[in-house]
Amino acid sequence: MTTNFILAPILMHMFTAIVLLFFWQKVLIQKIISIVGNSIAFLLCLRLFEMTLSQGYLTLQLGGWQAPFGITFISDTLSAIMVLLTALVSLAVGIYSTASLNVSRIKYGYFFIFHFLIMGLLGAFLTGDIFNMYVWFEVVIISSFILMTVGGKKMQMEGAIKYVTMNMLASVIFLTAIAVLYGITGTLNIADIANKITLVENKGLVTVTSLLFFVGFGIKSAVFPLYFWLPSAYHTPPSAIAAIFGGLLTKMGIYAMLRVFTVIFQPDYFTLTLFSIIAVLTLITGALGTINKRSIRRILSYLIICHIGYLIAGLVLNTELAFVALVFYLIHDVIVKSNVFMISGVILKMRETVDITRLGSLLKDYPKFSFVAALVFFSLIGIPPLSGFWPKILLFQESFKQENYVLLAGLIVASFVTLFVMVRIWSEAFWKISPKPITEEIDHFAPFSLSGKIALIAPIVGLAAVSLIIGLNANSFIKLSEKAAYEMKRPEIYINNVLGSKE
Repeated sequence: MTTNFILAPILMHMFTAIVLLFFWQKVLIQKIISIVGNSIAFLLCLRLFEMTLSQGYLTLQLGGWQAPFGITFISDTLSAIMVLLTALVSLAVGIYSTASLNVSRIKYGYFFIFHFLIMGLLGAFLTGDIFNMYVWFEVVIISSFILMTVGGKKMQMEGAIKYVTMNMLASVIFLTAIAVLYGITGTLNIADIANKITLVENKGLVTVTSLLFFVGFGIKSAVFPLYFWLPSAYHTPPSAIAAIFGGLLTKMGIYAMLRVFTVIFQPDYFTLTLFSIIAVLTLITGALGTINKRSIRRILSYLIICHIGYLIAGLVLNTELAFVALVFYLIHDVIVKSNVFMISGVILKMRETVDITRLGSLLKDYPKFSFVAALVFFSLIGIPPLSGFWPKILLFQESFKQENYVLLAGLIVASFVTLFVMVRIWSEAFWKISPKPITEEIDHFAPFSLSGKIALIAPIVGLAAVSLIIGLNANSFIKLSEKAAYEMKRPEIYINNVLGSKE
């Protein structure tokens, strides 16, 4: 019964989506159902997280078929963290969506597709089968493509075409890598693959296969030079959709990369050197892409790319401490990235633009909102003692210890550029006097009802509070990250729990 609970969050989102189908044109009912579904799913994910921490690995063999013959679902510390983060962000964005989206988008089936997207993310994080992971990826891609095109505006369609084209390419590469892997091992169960891959004599073929996985996941994660689709796509959809995309979708690729390169493949010197170059170039190109941009959404899109470099850096350093930093940064980045996109959406509601040269006086007109935004911006920058500071320090420390000075330089440059662009956003949008006086006629936030304002602001305040708690209680989150890192560096624990062997 305990292991069956692994499927509870997935089934909850599927059930919510099905119920929503019966209320296609009832906007208010859809909003209520979505909030209730997200709330219950969050509690289920929280319970799953607690069970995983207290009981260790939870493993479910579907249909009673023992691994490696059936489909396995497994919850370890890393997957439990990602599941809880997904539930937290989906609850916040779900509430935010009730006020930020117009009626026509909701009637097009926004909430229905939204819950299918979250279901796909949860499935990808919990599966123990590499082909099943591909299936969940496809659920996410199809759902995200529909969400990106909801409303049908020209800019959205242009961004969506680039998005779906690159993700289809990533899926083809991913599927090809799975086919090769199945050809050389004869299995699709991740733990069983890890056992059999060591017996393959052709090590060159194993390396090429691992690089195919890296390219497939790298496109989804937007690493250099495969990132160009992201800035063209993520600034086009409504802010609620961009918040889910920016916070979770690229991290799905990172999670898959971590799972594959800690359990199945053990990177050699050549692979780690290649990853190191890609990490540095991702950091630098993402950072440089922000400098000449005027749109807050475009700046944030390039910062997604830049900060993916921090996560790749943790994989490159490939030590337990580096993995601690990686997991901690993953927790921080999912929450903060989702939040800054929601903040940009509120700014758009207030001023009908996110062009920083046309903004101003937000601090004067909305001091409380500005205070919360500043807290989130400082977390994104990594100002001590907020959440972004601690994992960066650990990455700096480990790259210096390993004498990887090029990577260290890339991390430092990315940090300073992040500081520069976020200060620029603050200075232009919040601090300076507005280019034109704000009157009630153009203060577009004023007509919102009290419930609408609460639905827009409460999720932002909630996620900002979580970021603050993480920063001020860093020791607890470092211990949590240490537990995940310990398991990641010891794949035999994962393998034994899936295949039923005894340590």
